[in-house]
Amino acid sequence: MNNTPSTKTVIFRATIFISLIGLSVVAIYLYQQNQSHQEKITTLLLEHDYFLLEKASTTKLLAEERELASSTIQDLANRLSLSNEELDDIERDLKREKNKNDEFEDQIKEIAGTVGVLDKLSKTDKELLQKYSRTYFLNENFIPLKLSLIPEKYHMSSGKEMYFHGDAIEFLEDMLDDAKKAGHDIRVISAFRSFEEQIAIKSQHTLVYGSGSNAFSADQGYSEHQLGTTVDITDILTGGTNTSFATTEAYAWLQKNAHKYGFILSYPEGNQFYIFEPWHWRFVGRDLANDLYNSDKTFYDLDQRELDAYLVKIFD
Repeated sequence: MNNTPSTKTVIFRATIFISLIGLSVVAIYLYQQNQSHQEKITTLLLEHDYFLLEKASTTKLLAEERELASSTIQDLANRLSLSNEELDDIERDLKREKNKNDEFEDQIKEIAGTVGVLDKLSKTDKELLQKYSRTYFLNENFIPLKLSLIPEKYHMSSGKEMYFHGDAIEFLEDMLDDAKKAGHDIRVISAFRSFEEQIAIKSQHTLVYGSGSNAFSADQGYSEHQLGTTVDITDILTGGTNTSFATTEAYAWLQKNAHKYGFILSYPEGNQFYIFEPWHWRFVGRDLANDLYNSDKTFYDLDQRELDAYLVKIFD
C-alpha cells in the first residue's frame, strides 16, 4: 500500500495553509486597524474632554471677569453719581459766586457812573439851568467857565466881538447854518453880557423908557445873557430886536427846529416876566428842549428840581 499523499492532497493542504496564512495576515491587519481606530477614538475623546474642561475653565473665567466688570461698572456708576452730586453742588456754588460778582460789578458800575456824573457836574456851571428872570440873582463875579468867540459871519453887524459858551457854540453854529440852508439868514445881535455890561444896558433903557424898561430889560444879575448860553437873534430883513420878527418865516423855522439844537424861546407870548421876545433864545440842551417842545411847556413852567435833572446832559 502506498502511503505517499497524492498531488491533490498536497495542493489542497497547501491551499488551506496559504489561506490560513492569508486569514492570519488579514486578521492581524484588521486587528492593527482596530487598534489604530481605538487609539484615534481615545485621542478624540481625550481631546474632547480637554476641550470641555478648557471650555468650562474659560466659561468660569469669563463669568468671574463678567462679575468683576459688573462690580467695577457699579462702582464707577456709584462714583459717577457721587461726582454728579458734587458737580451740582459746585455748579450751585459757582452760580452763587457769579451772582455775587454780577451784583458787585453792577455796584461798581453804579458807583463809577455816579462818580462820572459827579465829575461831569463838577465841571458844569450849576447856574446854567437856573431861572434867572427876577427869580434868581446871578453873582456879579460870575463868568462862564468857557467862552468862545462867535465867528463874524454870524453877526448882524460887524465891529463888535460877541461870545457864547464854549461847550454850546457848536449847537448855535449848526442851528444858524441849517437855517441858512433852509433859506433863512439868521444872525446874532447880542450874546454874552457881563454884569457890568448889563448895568450899562439897563441904565440906557431906564434913561429912555423909565420904569417901563422893566418890561423888556432885566436888571444886572437877573439877565440870562450873563450865563453865556443866551443870544438875541433875528433875520437880515428884520434887522433888530423887533416883535415883527415873529411874523417872519425865519421865526417860524426856529419855532419848529430850534429845540433840535437845544434852544428854547425864553419869553413867549403870555409869559409872566417880560414882553413877548421872539428874538431871545436860550440854550438848555437837547434833552430839555425836546421835552419842553413835545410837552408844549416853557422853561419857566418847570420846577427848579426838574430843570436841574437835565444839567448833567446839557452839552450831550
